[in-house]
Order: sequence, then structure tokens, then C-alpha cells
Amino acid sequence: MHMQGNIRKMHTDLKEIVEYQLPIGDEMLEMNPLIGRRLHFNYLGQINCIHCGKKTKTSFGQGYCYSCFTKLPQTDDSILRPELDLSYLGISRDMEWAKKNSLQPHFVYLAYSGNLKVGVTRQSQVPTRWMDQGASKAIKLAKTPNRHIAGVIEVALKEHFSDKTNWRQMLKLRSVENVDLLAEKQKASSFLHPELQQYISEEDQVFDIHFPLISPPKKIVSFGFEKLKEYSGILKGIKGQYLIFEDGKVLNVRKHNGYLIELSVED
Repeated sequence: MHMQGNIRKMHTDLKEIVEYQLPIGDEMLEMNPLIGRRLHFNYLGQINCIHCGKKTKTSFGQGYCYSCFTKLPQTDDSILRPELDLSYLGISRDMEWAKKNSLQPHFVYLAYSGNLKVGVTRQSQVPTRWMDQGASKAIKLAKTPNRHIAGVIEVALKEHFSDKTNWRQMLKLRSVENVDLLAEKQKASSFLHPELQQYISEEDQVFDIHFPLISPPKKIVSFGFEKLKEYSGILKGIKGQYLIFEDGKVLNVRKHNGYLIELSVED
């Protein structure tokens, strides 16, 4: 099998085991069946902006050219810091985009992905966001009418919970049996001001997510195509947006949005 094209972050589907597809050019490559097979990557030295398609020497914000990065609403500071979102006041780089994205119901959630963390995502991104982060367990903490309020709740909880995923711990994670997310949700709720407690979600389902990973890697060495233009390795598993290989090397696919590559799979 041989394919060539610009890659994008993998698509996920929550099944008993998360199913992955890698967009490469105009095609979608089913990744789960490739576990146990040798993949050969060849980076062709070209990056195209995932929004406008323009060639760019450097990728900004995981896949954009500099012009798009500085103008698009999806690359605004409020994406990483939702409390900064001002679309509820009518202020946005693009209000039409904001109406479809920021001014939609959002969830504040707790997830375990090597460490317990608090996060924010649009309602339509559940459970995709959790799978992208490699979360093994997740629970909805609060439901808000817009992104800004969700961000305010997240900020209030940062004193007590991390808001970052420890990707190395996530990839090495073996068991989360001792993490009681329902108890953690109750604890988190108690930390909030009464004005924010009104948004606490009545949904208490704990989502258990299982990834196609034969065994967690004992050692982890991340690599990128800027320094390693060619790589060949046996795929041992996928978790979050990482491809995990037998030699311990891992590739963050999302970080390489827009990279033009050749991919060969040995029969």
C-alpha cells in the first residue's frame, strides 16, 4: 500500500475500542488494521495551511500559515483560554463563526489521561475531545450556554486540578481503576461559587475509553518530520493523536497537520 498527500489529525469513532482514520490527501486510511505492520513515512518537505492551502515554511497553531493564524477565529487566544472569549458581548474575529462555535453549549469536564485534569469543549465535540487527548475516563462536570462561562469555571478550578495533559504519562498509562471521577466531580462542584454551581451537569455517567494499544511503551521518544524526514517502524498502537511504534518512538499526528508525506505499508 502506498499513499501520498497532506495529513490531518486522525478522525476517531468511539466504539468498544476507539477506531482511527488518518486523512491523507483526499483519502481516509483505516489505522486500526495497520497495528502490527511496518509503516514507512517520507516527509516531502512541504507544509500546506489546513485552511487556505497556501504553502508555509512553518506551521502555526498546528497547521496554519501565519496569515490565517493571526486572522481566523479558530486560532484566537480564546481557543486555548476560553475565559477570554468575548463573543457573548458581540466581539469576535468572525461573529458568524462564533455563533456556530463559541455561542453554543459547552461542557466543562474532568478527564483522566495520565493525570486528572479539567477541560472545556463544545458539546458537539464530546467525546471526540476526550479521545484526542487520550483520556481513559471522563465525566461531564458542567454545561454552559457559551464558551466564556465554561472558561470561567475552568479558571476557578485550576487551583485544584491541572488543565494540561501530561502526554508522556498518558502514553504510559496502564490502569485508572483507583480514579473515582464521580467523587472528583462532587469535590470540584464544592469549589465553585454558587453563581457557577447552577451550571453543574446532572449527567453523572463516567465514560470509559479504550484505545488500540497492544501494550504501553516502556520508553518514549517523540519525533517530528522537521528533523527526521524518513522513518520506518512497526505500529504497536494508537492513543490520543499519537502513533506508537515498537522501538518506542511516537508521532504526534495533530502536530503535523498539513505536512505532505508519502506513506507506505508493508504487506
